[in-house]
Amino acid sequence: MTEEHPDENGEDEVTLRRREDGSVELRVNGVFVMDDVETSSERLLARAVVDLGASEVLVGGLGLGFTARELLSAPSVQRVVVAELHGEIVGWMRDGTLPGAELLDDPRLQVVVGDVRDVVSTQPEASLDAIVLDVDNGPDFLVHDQNAAVYEPDFADVCASRLRPGGHLSIWSMADSADVRAVLEERFEQVGATAVPVDLQGRDETYWVLTGSAPRRAG
Repeated sequence: MTEEHPDENGEDEVTLRRREDGSVELRVNGVFVMDDVETSSERLLARAVVDLGASEVLVGGLGLGFTARELLSAPSVQRVVVAELHGEIVGWMRDGTLPGAELLDDPRLQVVVGDVRDVVSTQPEASLDAIVLDVDNGPDFLVHDQNAAVYEPDFADVCASRLRPGGHLSIWSMADSADVRAVLEERFEQVGATAVPVDLQGRDETYWVLTGSAPRRAG
């Protein structure tokens, strides 16, 4: 199976590809983004904030739906807002090309097609328990150059302001990032970096989840 379409602004080619073993991978502009075989780190993003008590969560990146599905599997989760840049991914879920139609029908889920920075900015201040970001491969492995801003101080400030006291910002990355941890340390009381060993198409790799908890408030 191969589905290839440019996004609405004609700048990106988003591709679904079925391998010989039946697995599905998602690529953007020819760059591997994720597949449906190794999903532990995507699910960990969700499970970590659920275990910390988050019930209202914003997710940056729908992808193949594993983070949203993990969140919605928790009865304690009351609201999930997902920002997805590529509307065709939502369409593939809706028409059955990708599994996930049942996610889109869940009344707790709102999917917004757009840049995650814009979607986060529209949320009321102190309205979320957690923001989890999986919108690119990390600051050092960008698919979209403009996503560099996702890992920079200005957006971290916006995220922190949208979180309730004790809230959490979690960021998926292909590698640990001292720069991202430094940004988090200036804005959160607790900062962590969790290594997630994965088997990526027969290779041993390590992905990372970088987390800031309890936003520091001015004054």
